[in-house]
Amino acid sequence: MMGQMRNYFRSIMARDPAARSGLEVFLCYPGFHAVLMHRIAHFFYRRGWFITARLISQFSRFLTAIEIHPGAKIGKGLFIDHGNGVVIGETAEIGDYVTIYQGVTLGGTGKEKEKRHPTIGDNVVISTGAKVLGSFTVGNNSRIGAGSVVLKAVPPDSTVVGVPGKIVARNGQKITLAGEADIDLRHDLLPDPVAEMILSLQADVELLQERIGKLEK
Repeated sequence: MMGQMRNYFRSIMARDPAARSGLEVFLCYPGFHAVLMHRIAHFFYRRGWFITARLISQFSRFLTAIEIHPGAKIGKGLFIDHGNGVVIGETAEIGDYVTIYQGVTLGGTGKEKEKRHPTIGDNVVISTGAKVLGSFTVGNNSRIGAGSVVLKAVPPDSTVVGVPGKIVARNGQKITLAGEADIDLRHDLLPDPVAEMILSLQADVELLQERIGKLEK
């Protein structure tokens, strides 16, 4: 547990310019509190103490406004920034050094008891208000834009934006797995496929108008 806490402190210090010390993180970061209490709740959940685990989870939700089901599997270095309104479902799996912003939902579809929540790879950034719904995988080093609704699998090194989420090419630029410093947190610099399509249609219309004008002459 102490090793996980030190790892978490290093992860936050590397990602959040507002974090000035480990003590500040320990006392003032609800994301840290939620992950720490989830570790405890998950311990009881794995041993069949389901009511105890859910009570710890509910207490954590009351304190932090972050709801993590005790059955969720979370890797090392998860950073939940601010975190208000974050929901992580029972069968969700989160890899290492993932960054989640406020209002994110890792939710399920259907009523099946088996795997029904997403699996998030390493070094993934999920921006504010994004919804990832269903039993599929979001590949390593991917980014999900703010407000996106992701309903199908995402390959590694991809960017997803829109409702429903669309995979946008990264122009060959890949994020490496070398460590925390390589994680791309610029979720404000994402392409807009809808705007790009409108601009493309506008260019086609202008070209057609030009050709019609020449024919009329």
